[in-house]
Amino acid sequence: MFDLTGKVAIVTGGAGGLGRPISIGLAKAGADVVVDDLEKANPQAVADEIKALGRKSLAVSYDVTSAEAMQQMVAQAKKELGRVDILMNTAGINCRFAAEEMPAEEYEKVVRFNTLGTFLPCQAVAKSWIEEKVKGKIINMGSVRGWVAPGIGGSAYASSKGGVHQMTRTLAVEWAKYGINVNAIAPALVMTDMTREFLSKPEIYSKMTAEIPLARLGVPEDLLGAIILLASNASDFITGQIIYVDGGLYAA
Repeated sequence: MFDLTGKVAIVTGGAGGLGRPISIGLAKAGADVVVDDLEKANPQAVADEIKALGRKSLAVSYDVTSAEAMQQMVAQAKKELGRVDILMNTAGINCRFAAEEMPAEEYEKVVRFNTLGTFLPCQAVAKSWIEEKVKGKIINMGSVRGWVAPGIGGSAYASSKGGVHQMTRTLAVEWAKYGINVNAIAPALVMTDMTREFLSKPEIYSKMTAEIPLARLGVPEDLLGAIILLASNASDFITGQIIYVDGGLYAA
């Protein structure tokens, strides 16, 4: 039921702190994987890891905020790997300023990248699936902060992830008639290279863990179960859902 053998997944941000373990996790579940990320993130190294597992993989560097680039990404994936069945939108950015000091350009950059950079990959794969009458699975990267307000400089990020959540629900309803499932996962703070500096301050680390009923931060591997569920046939009747992988923070 959870076997992804024969499926092809695209992972945006697929070589980053969350993207790499997600790309590898999808490959271990049987999928061939297109790893899309900036060249400096070295998507080729992740693709090589996937190939070492006996799966096919393609490393690309397309801009998720460009509609044309996303269409090219889907076309290349289909040309080189034959099909696309799964889209995992992992690419995202953050900035931290007190709300009263937030530069407008920083706010706009985060909201634009995280929302438009999620929508355009969704649009590109869905358009391809609709034209070819193919069913597919889209998984967006939300955040518990899309619902639970952060107390430390997260106004731009929280706004963007709230947008991703509502986008997920909207696309799920609009594309249900085509057999396209659209869901999202919403993690609590996960320890990655992007968050390590922020969490290196003992007072910040203590505050973050104190909010979480399971009393620890997440690690990227915590997300894999929910992602593989949503990518597999086990989720054929699940759409428009936000699954909180957050140690109980949303419930608290």
